[in-house]
Amino acid sequence: MDESRDTGSNPVVLEERALESLRYIRTTMERAGSFTAVPGWGGALMGLTALAAGWIAGETASRTAWLQIWLAEAAIAFTIGCWAIARKARRAGIPLTRGPAVRFMLTFSPPLVSGAVLTAVLARAARFDLLPGVWLLLYGTAVATGGAASVRAVPVLGISLMLLGILALAAPTSWANPILMAGFGGLQIVFGVVIARRHGG
Repeated sequence: MDESRDTGSNPVVLEERALESLRYIRTTMERAGSFTAVPGWGGALMGLTALAAGWIAGETASRTAWLQIWLAEAAIAFTIGCWAIARKARRAGIPLTRGPAVRFMLTFSPPLVSGAVLTAVLARAARFDLLPGVWLLLYGTAVATGGAASVRAVPVLGISLMLLGILALAAPTSWANPILMAGFGGLQIVFGVVIARRHGG
């Protein structure tokens, strides 16, 4: 009997082929999958801190103090968001260093970096009136583009924030703080609760 014909039935060869097939399937699923570790309750908590920041900022008469309060809120919200994503991903067994998580971050980050640069430029030019619209528009863009690889509620939140940003750019300056509270506060809380209830926290 020709032993070379029997190679395909060799258990070692079959095991290697099976492992190779499993690796291929896993890689394909990671590439095609969606990022589901977007935090619902974490997002709602970010909204609550934004409401508090908006109330405090609305009580100050200094534009510089107003800006500092909202920048502090951005840092707090960013910290909460990172912690909540890591916690939800760990609980669900979702890797944050490959697949959908990396694609989410690559699409989510550029608008935020653009927002940081424009914040510095507009603050230096004393165009505080443009900041709320720019913040909401670019954060909304980040959420919408990142949300393309996530659950449906995320891009809807992003588009809603973008619309509020457009409104903020067209509205009187006196509307700025309430619009920021509606976007970073109200919308974030509503969509955070929806995501938490429908997509596991």
